[in-house]
Amino acid sequence: MLWLKAFHIFFVVSWFAGLFYLPRIFVNLAMVPAENTAERDRLLLMARKLYKFVTPIEGLAIITGLWLWFGYGFSGGWLHLKTALVVGLVVYHHYCGRVLKRFLAGENARTHVWFRFFNEVPVFFLLAVCILVVVKPF
Repeated sequence: MLWLKAFHIFFVVSWFAGLFYLPRIFVNLAMVPAENTAERDRLLLMARKLYKFVTPIEGLAIITGLWLWFGYGFSGGWLHLKTALVVGLVVYHHYCGRVLKRFLAGENARTHVWFRFFNEVPVFFLLAVCILVVVKPF
């Protein structure tokens, strides 16, 4: 079970690396002047590759998390809240995919300031999940 836990932590950390960096690319994309197509294309390539890379890692984090859940059992209110937060992160992840599609289609209507706030969302999720897992407050 410790090997499984180690792999779960690895996949979660890797997934969060993508969740932290992809919206940062969106900030940069929102700041690119319309005439700078080379920079825009480079950032879109980076964002597309990162999203394609991190999406299977999301799946592996969820699979190993479910495996741990079934191995240890589902008990405690903290785990219910953690599960809800993970669902929120999955929604956030796939919303990033929709944002990327809008950028690819040239349909972004958000400013870089909006994306700077959007970029901070996973930080709060991570903090809450860490507290719930370590402290188990309820």
